[in-house]
Amino acid sequence: FQPLQRQQEEDLCCPVCYDVFRDPVVLSCSHSFCKDCLQSWWTEKQTRECPLCKKRSAMDPPCNLALKNLCEAFLLERDQRASGALCSLHSEKLKLFCLDHQQLVCLVCRDSEKHCNHRIRPVDEAARQHKKNLQETLEPLKEKLKVFEQVKVKCDQTAEHVNVQARRTETRIKEQFKKLHQFLEDEEVARLVALWEEEEQKSEMMKEKMAALSREIAALSDTVRATEERLRAEDVSFLQNYKAAVERVQQRPLLDDPQLIATCSTLLIRPC
Repeated sequence: FQPLQRQQEEDLCCPVCYDVFRDPVVLSCSHSFCKDCLQSWWTEKQTRECPLCKKRSAMDPPCNLALKNLCEAFLLERDQRASGALCSLHSEKLKLFCLDHQQLVCLVCRDSEKHCNHRIRPVDEAARQHKKNLQETLEPLKEKLKVFEQVKVKCDQTAEHVNVQARRTETRIKEQFKKLHQFLEDEEVARLVALWEEEEQKSEMMKEKMAALSREIAALSDTVRATEERLRAEDVSFLQNYKAAVERVQQRPLLDDPQLIATCSTLLIRPC
């Protein structure tokens, strides 16, 4: 059973890093590698060729989804077995840690060909060193997080200040325009009242002028009609009444036309 497990793990290992595939990709030659391992290999060699058969690859390799699923299932099973602190290959306690492969190993694994000449450390020592390394790696992130949080507080305060300032300005604008609207309404009412009063006053004056003018027209009409009757009379009768007719016409006080027009023009309402 253990040889089968060992063979299964070897079949699921990347030929470059010798660890279980992580995000495996497949080349046109059908060889598979971890995506990061292949990219690192290509960058180092400055050529896009298969690390095994050296066949060149022109396109970015696609993900080997079937192999990826197999590896994820295997890793899940291995992690579950590892939680029992026993080696999945030798059923021995996992007391050691391989720094080269970054995985827990047992005493048998340490002496195997796979881990030959590898840096092996006790679990507690490796865990302590890795925790220290991770803590050191974490410190810059914590510092950056602290800075970001401080910046966020400043941004929140600025946003709140902008909001408060905008509301105050909005209130002030509304108050100013409210006063302006009230002033315009008051001015409108005052001007309309003044207009109506002027209209009423001048209408009354026009009525008086029109009444006087109507009386003048009636009197003039009577004089014109009487004079025209004298003109149609017989010569003897005309001459007998001529002096009286002339005196009647001359006694009528007449207003000049410009004076009449000026009198009416003074009553016109001037536009604002």
